[in-house]
Amino acid sequence: MAGLSLAGVEKSYGSVGAVRGVDLDVAEGEFAVLVGPSGCGKSTLLRCIAGLEEVDAGTVTIGDDVVNDVRPRDRNLAMVFQNYALYPYMNVRENIAFGLKARRTPPAEVEARVRRAADMLGIGALLDRLPRQLSGGQRQRVAIGRAIVRDARLYLFDEPLSNLDAQLRDEMRTEIKRLHQELGKTMIYVTHDQIEAMTLADRIVLLREGAIEQEGAPLDLFERPVSRFVARFLGSPPINFIPGRFEGDATGLAVRCGEDAVFPLPRERAAALAARAGSDVILGVRPEHITGSTHAARRLEHLVPHEVTIDLVQPTGTRLYGAFALAGIEVLAELQAHDVERPGETIEVLFDMQRAILIDPKDDLVI
Repeated sequence: MAGLSLAGVEKSYGSVGAVRGVDLDVAEGEFAVLVGPSGCGKSTLLRCIAGLEEVDAGTVTIGDDVVNDVRPRDRNLAMVFQNYALYPYMNVRENIAFGLKARRTPPAEVEARVRRAADMLGIGALLDRLPRQLSGGQRQRVAIGRAIVRDARLYLFDEPLSNLDAQLRDEMRTEIKRLHQELGKTMIYVTHDQIEAMTLADRIVLLREGAIEQEGAPLDLFERPVSRFVARFLGSPPINFIPGRFEGDATGLAVRCGEDAVFPLPRERAAALAARAGSDVILGVRPEHITGSTHAARRLEHLVPHEVTIDLVQPTGTRLYGAFALAGIEVLAELQAHDVERPGETIEVLFDMQRAILIDPKDDLVI
């Protein structure tokens, strides 16, 4: 096992810069997730780490070794791809053992490692089956088993769950999380799914157009995004962005959205932002921070009431999402199941202004 360090890594295809000056350090035993929209460079960066792509500039260091000129096979990495890449005429045992046998591992050790990996992944009873006799989830477990059976320095995952249905993805996320906790290995995982990133990562690395937009613990990115892009990418349903304007001064600063919606800021935030009075702002509020009104909750200073007419109701069981218009846009609130029964009802909701995100529309950066 080893850590990973990238310094100024760049990779271009003609005039297109796929990876642009990436600096990244991943500690030994850490689970780091590279996430971002399609085309942001996350898979290219993973391939640069693996040696499947040659970097144009910068250094890739695994442990204490710079590996820019080291062949992929000699970097001692294990990789799980989006497609399972199983050998169709080998059974599960032979597929998992293939890499070990290629490295001339003693047969007794091969069998012990294969059995341990199969038991960890819940496929111990499938060792004699061929890939065509397995479900998609079972095939993915075999592919993961083939990787973890090796004593590799890094374990790389390139969108391994994207071919599975929603239920299997949930199951496999749990399996991968449990595997990391049991093995304690350094893992680099690529996905475009922010739910996978939030649930799996010790640290998220969010990429945008080939560069790192923000990195840190999942809750740090979720609660303290540096930009509108980060705030929008993380969270489901996505955050509401409401155009507004600062009004007042240090003694009482508020955000006005439209004609009749005024949301005072908590005292500390108001004092820090007093100089922005009169300037435009984008108010970012996640649906879970717009809730139904209760007498107890209204006593809290940072919860600001506002009366709205619900245009659309989306029940999910114990909760529902209600949509309403504010400042010319549709805003989504997360409510209790019986806060509203049907569209057209007028109710009072509470905006949590302590958790709200304030964004400068000139540069889309969080204030």
